[in-house]
Amino acid sequence: MKAIFFFLSMFALLTQELIGCTGVQLKAEDGTSISGRTVEFGSNIEMSVALIPRNYQFVGNIPKGKGMGYQSKYASIGIYCFEEQVLMDGINEKGLVAAAFYFPGYADYEAVNQSNAHQAVSPVEFPNWILTQFATVAEVKEALSSVIIAPTVSKSWGTTPPPMHYIVYDTTGASLVIEPLKGKLVQHDNPIGVFTNSPTFEWHLTNLRNSINLNVYNVDPISLKGLELAPFGQGSGLVGLPGDFTPTSRFVRATFFSAAALPSKTPEDAVFETFHILNQFDIPAGVVREKEKKGFSYDSTLLTSVKDPKSLRYYYRSYNDQAIRYLDLNQFDLNSESILHMKVEGKQTALDISKSLFR
Repeated sequence: MKAIFFFLSMFALLTQELIGCTGVQLKAEDGTSISGRTVEFGSNIEMSVALIPRNYQFVGNIPKGKGMGYQSKYASIGIYCFEEQVLMDGINEKGLVAAAFYFPGYADYEAVNQSNAHQAVSPVEFPNWILTQFATVAEVKEALSSVIIAPTVSKSWGTTPPPMHYIVYDTTGASLVIEPLKGKLVQHDNPIGVFTNSPTFEWHLTNLRNSINLNVYNVDPISLKGLELAPFGQGSGLVGLPGDFTPTSRFVRATFFSAAALPSKTPEDAVFETFHILNQFDIPAGVVREKEKKGFSYDSTLLTSVKDPKSLRYYYRSYNDQAIRYLDLNQFDLNSESILHMKVEGKQTALDISKSLFR
């Protein structure tokens, strides 16, 4: 039985490997903390950009009955998926950022009963609860004991509760990882601001020690038995940097790229620098595949988003349209009575500059 359980667990982990997201954090010279992430999935996710206004009422979606009832204290903008109008990635009016990342093979939610149902939200609702209720990472930490994540099945996401873990950033630059492990919400301060998928965050931090030989500076030539050996070109200090798209390799790569980024003069500069870094994690359709009985499925970067807590802007671009767009929280009525939304759609175009040439 143990062998069967192990096989099934590994099968579940491997068959969900076509899901990968990468998150990074940069700081501008004025101290503004910019965060960004990619969204990858093995099938198309219908996404919409949306505004959640203040004083909007939510009820947690749980396996049976009603979950936590809560009212939005802070307005937020970001992305929701399919038809579930709860933000899974966004920023609120206090500059707090929260996002869900896939966590296959490890997410283990708490069972719901009559005594704790009033504390429960679903895996996809958890970031929405954070965004609408809190202003800082410290507040989120203090409130975690008051909530549970229920193993709620969402028809949009499949036949099992979507396995998620979460990251939170605030305007001070603080970053918090929250992982549902063995039915409990385990939290970790995240000093590097980097996040990917399975395995656990602690494992990723330990694994970084295998890459401490990497260096952004080129290595010096050496003499080997009288033979002079010099690097072929630039980048020799990063020989051995993992370049594949597994979560473990992306975590290492994202750590070194974000740590090596030159300081940005303004928050807006840092926004575009974050997009540049996340370009390194962009997965073209067909590069990462999973064999199936008939054909294959493939991963691709459906969306890339960057959040600026100073301007309160949510920037994004999609696979089908690489033009960067943004929502500005300052331009909305934050006390609107309804959720404002628009599907993420677009078609890639190119700008014709032929007539711009001059002598």
